[in-house]
Amino acid sequence: METVVSGIRPTGNLHLGNYFGALRNFISMQNEHNCYFFIADYHSLTTHPTPGDLNGNVRQILVEYLAAGLDPDKATLYVQSDVPEVAELYLFLNMNAYIGELERCTSFKDKIRQQPQNVNAGLLTYPTLMAADILIHRANKVPVGKDQEQHLEMTRTFGNRFNRMYNVDFFPEPQAFNFGNELVKIPGLNGSGKMGKSEGEGNAVYFADEPEVIRKKVMKAVTDSGPTEPNQPKPEAIQNIFQLMKVVSTPNTLTFFEEQYNTCQIRYGDMKKQLAQDMIAFTEPFREQIKALLSDEVYISRVRKAGQEKAHESASKTLREVREIIGFRKF
Repeated sequence: METVVSGIRPTGNLHLGNYFGALRNFISMQNEHNCYFFIADYHSLTTHPTPGDLNGNVRQILVEYLAAGLDPDKATLYVQSDVPEVAELYLFLNMNAYIGELERCTSFKDKIRQQPQNVNAGLLTYPTLMAADILIHRANKVPVGKDQEQHLEMTRTFGNRFNRMYNVDFFPEPQAFNFGNELVKIPGLNGSGKMGKSEGEGNAVYFADEPEVIRKKVMKAVTDSGPTEPNQPKPEAIQNIFQLMKVVSTPNTLTFFEEQYNTCQIRYGDMKKQLAQDMIAFTEPFREQIKALLSDEVYISRVRKAGQEKAHESASKTLREVREIIGFRKF
């Protein structure tokens, strides 16, 4: 059974884009692999060094991912900062990471442009922290998006360098987990781009949103004045509305509005009302489960503690061996 590791940042609520992106695959993976899913609170400090309520954010994300289907009895679900071995391995890897290779990292260059007033050492060494997250469990597979592929390559570099420096065959070479064609791109409500908090206010539909909030967001979705001739190609903003309907509405509903569009009879107001209704219905089970979990402090604490213990068991074994390999021994 392969070991899979993936992180979740505690800087935004779970939305439809997350769910139809990687999360549905995480839920499937936990039945077939040895999975470690962690809430990356250390990572979040690289861009949000003074969070208003870090603990509250971590709690909310833990609850939402449980509500969406991650099972703590099948996968190890833990908080990054609950496992101090991660920070120690991060330290060891930093000793063998070179300034030049870190400065050439594409994500570092992007971040210093985005936040020139906060170019901190954590941003520079982000790849080594990510490597520590993966190598601490000696993972074989890592689900990564395009923006993380370079980091995964650097993880292999750091692991292989450790093996060469100490003449051991200790860290495996983690490979990208290939989802094939299963990932579904969920567009936002602003007419372009993907769904997400970073794309602007009102662009995403969150699982914790109340029905009236969802309704208002959807009714503000960007549209146009409508087609002027039959079977006219859809502009991006309109195609986005149809794509959203495709994932939350019935096939008959989608077919009806496709026909309305192709015959120039479509009324976008009616379409958005239907889309809002279907989104509310789709998210309702998650929303109710989130509320139930948030009211059960005992269960949430138990899940967090169990995840910490399982992650610690794996991480402490790796770190004991790393320390022994490097030469940290008692007299």
